[in-house]
Order: sequence, then C-alpha cells, then structure tokens
Amino acid sequence: MAGQFFWHELITSDAKAAAKFYGDVVGWVAKDSGVPGHEYTLFHVGDRAVGGMLAITPDMASHGARPGWLGYISVDDVDGTAAKIRELGGAIHIAPMEVPNVIRFTMGADPQGAVFYAAKGLVANAPAPLPIGTPGTVGWNELMASDGQTAFVFYEKLFGWTKDQAIDMGPMGTYQLFAAGGPAIGAMMTKPAAIPVPFWGYYFNVPSIDAGTEKIKAGGGRILNGPMEVPGGQWVVQAMDPQGAAFNLVAPKR
Repeated sequence: MAGQFFWHELITSDAKAAAKFYGDVVGWVAKDSGVPGHEYTLFHVGDRAVGGMLAITPDMASHGARPGWLGYISVDDVDGTAAKIRELGGAIHIAPMEVPNVIRFTMGADPQGAVFYAAKGLVANAPAPLPIGTPGTVGWNELMASDGQTAFVFYEKLFGWTKDQAIDMGPMGTYQLFAAGGPAIGAMMTKPAAIPVPFWGYYFNVPSIDAGTEKIKAGGGRILNGPMEVPGGQWVVQAMDPQGAAFNLVAPKR
C-alpha cells in the first residue's frame, strides 16, 4: 500500500560483523541476495526477507556515507515522487534508478535533512507482510525532526500521511503519531537539543526487552537509552551497533 514503510536497510562498514550482531540480537538469518553484480545481503525471518544490508564502499564513504538504517516508503510513481520531494523543499541524493524486476527507488531527504527512500517494488507476486509484532520485523518508524510540526506537513503532502494520536511529552514536546490508511505506523517529534541532526529511527520487534538489551551488550553494542516502558504497555531500548548505526528494540514485555 502506498505510504507504508515496506523495507529497511542497513549500510555498514563491516557487513560480516553486522550480520552476526543482528543475528544474535534480532534473530535474523543473513543470506546473499543472489542478484548478479549487486552485492547485497538479505535479512530473513524464517523464509521471509524482511530487510537488507549493504557494505559502504570507498566511493560511498567519500560522499559522506556512515553506518545507519534507512527506510523505504512505498509509492506508485517513483519519478513523480522525486519531483515532488524537490517541489516541497526536500533534496534528492540518488536520482530514480532501478534494479530490474526487483525495485525502482530514489533516495531523498526532507527539508530538515532526514533521509529516506521512496520506492516501488517490482517483484511479481510479492508475499504479504508478516503479522504486526512478529519478532524480527520492524514495529515502529520514528522521526526526530528539527521541527516536528513542519516536518509533518512535508510528509503529509508527499505521502498522504494523516495524524493519529498526539502524546504530550511535557517539556520534550508533542509525540505525533501518524498513519497511512490504517493503524499508526510511526511518530515524529521535535528532537531534543542533544541529538545533533534530524533522522529516521526504527524499532525491531523482539520477544523480551531485557533479553534483547543483554544481547546488545554481549555483542559489543552500546545502550543509549532504556529499557523503558512506553504508552501502550510496550518496552523499548535505544542503542548503537558496534559499527555506529543507531537502532532500537521494542518488545511486549521486559
């Protein structure tokens, strides 16, 4: 469905180490994509690919690429979306391009600098998404913006997102949930001053937050915040992997 996050991708400085780390922490099985001439790793939950990984090349590093997670948002017209990103004051970092029979995509940034992909899958008879909450899938998409209110206007115009519940976070401001034709799929807010730049962050579903936290530590990752309980009764922890990519875990219990 257009406007939904449908893929999440890690770019990293050490793909082999990252595959082991996330395999231990999230439970993914890493497999080569098998696309000729395209070195790309798929993260699997059972027999289903739920995300991917790409090693940072010297050329990518020379253009400022650093370890991090990126989200792919489904659109019906990639080229039209790229034009609209520019029209709304955003930027295009990768012009529309295609992996034949797999995906057409563009990498854009909102006017405040947060990066995302807009893409259209080209795989015939692609399977339906796994049930919400399945361990190993992404449970939440979160934007820390320079200004949450103006950021929402951009994404509303670009993807048709609508406001869901707004949570008063006191001095931290408003945590605005958003939806894309169904239940809320994420939220955005004005970032704390301690966060240097706007960015999209993602929460991976795991069975237990305490167990996940211990696996992060054991694998050489770093805990940034939590574990803590959030509205709705779930538990989250915010962390950084050994290569420096920020990520989060979410679980129904401690």
